[in-house]
Amino acid sequence: MLMAAMITACAAASTGDNTSAEPGVSQPENQTGEESDIVLSDEAKEHLTDGEDIVGISMPAQHLPRWNWDGSFLKKNFEEAGYRVNIRFGDNTIDGQEDDIHELVSEGVDVLIVAAVKGSALEDVLREAEAAKVPVIAYDRIIDSPSVSYYVSFDSEMVGAMQGEHIRDELDLDNAGKKTYNLEIFSGDSNDKNADGYYNGAMEILRPYIDAGTLIVRSGESGYRDTETFQWSTERARVRMANIINAYYRDDRLDAVLCANDTAALGVTEAIEENYSGTNRVLITGQDGDAVNLANIMEEKQTQTTYKCLPHEAKVMFDVTKAFLDGKEIDESLISDCAWNFEVRYAEDRWSNGTEYIKSFLLTPISITKDNLISELVDSGYYKQASDGSFRVAE
Repeated sequence: MLMAAMITACAAASTGDNTSAEPGVSQPENQTGEESDIVLSDEAKEHLTDGEDIVGISMPAQHLPRWNWDGSFLKKNFEEAGYRVNIRFGDNTIDGQEDDIHELVSEGVDVLIVAAVKGSALEDVLREAEAAKVPVIAYDRIIDSPSVSYYVSFDSEMVGAMQGEHIRDELDLDNAGKKTYNLEIFSGDSNDKNADGYYNGAMEILRPYIDAGTLIVRSGESGYRDTETFQWSTERARVRMANIINAYYRDDRLDAVLCANDTAALGVTEAIEENYSGTNRVLITGQDGDAVNLANIMEEKQTQTTYKCLPHEAKVMFDVTKAFLDGKEIDESLISDCAWNFEVRYAEDRWSNGTEYIKSFLLTPISITKDNLISELVDSGYYKQASDGSFRVAE
């Protein structure tokens, strides 16, 4: 039902400029009027007049479950709507994604959806897309490039705030009095620009309690870069958490671990099971609603994840992209025109592409705990739960 709903495109309010590139130009001029060193393939030069709409999608990696989900959702629904789709899954390296984007542009795609490995590292290759008059939409992660026109994602600071609120409320920090609690922090990969949003959102909630001494970070590692989990790695999180436990929590109680996402939370959970001798339940946050993490929440090994409904994000991406392909103007009216049955905020002053603020569509995530997991994720049809307690994404 969700998949079927996503194939319905919507009309926007007014028609924008859809001027075609002049054929036969192999070396386009840049904005200063000087010749560019960008050489376009014949397919790239002719994509506007070849009579076929091709959607190009560049996802950062296949080894992280959520990018497989996003890629599958988008590919399936664009194809069901009659579009040809060229999709590339990278190896989570900048060079690999640059090669993917170059190939997509060279193959003559008409619009390019990019979930960036590193948002500040793609400007050169995206200039190629701009030269070919291929609009670029940043998906899930903001990209520092003036070639980017629009941004579709969840509100990253809200994700972090929900994680911080879970810790605040479960520990009842507002009524702690003279009691203190021990906290450790696992931020995301700084290559992902959303990761600083997650950190800032969480710290806006938790920093006052750290400053007041109610929350104590015994490792002393509380800054964004101090707590980074490179490539969102489960193994790196496991090793760092094990080292922290062995150095600071042999005799002290560990109360909470702020984890920016579920892959890091898995590593933290494993390290606690293997190294922590305390008998208390340690609060562990996460993000994404990965299936194995949902099982851990039901078993109270992890206590929270922030769920970002991928079908909703993919639907917004589909509608924005369809509007691009139809040559329509995209603005706040798209929200009412599409009649999305979930919360989306439109912003023109929130996210910058490195040069100017870009039009953004920001979805609202859901904080998931054991108390609402079944009602929010299973009863709603997003996940199925097997008799052994395991979860899988509903098809």
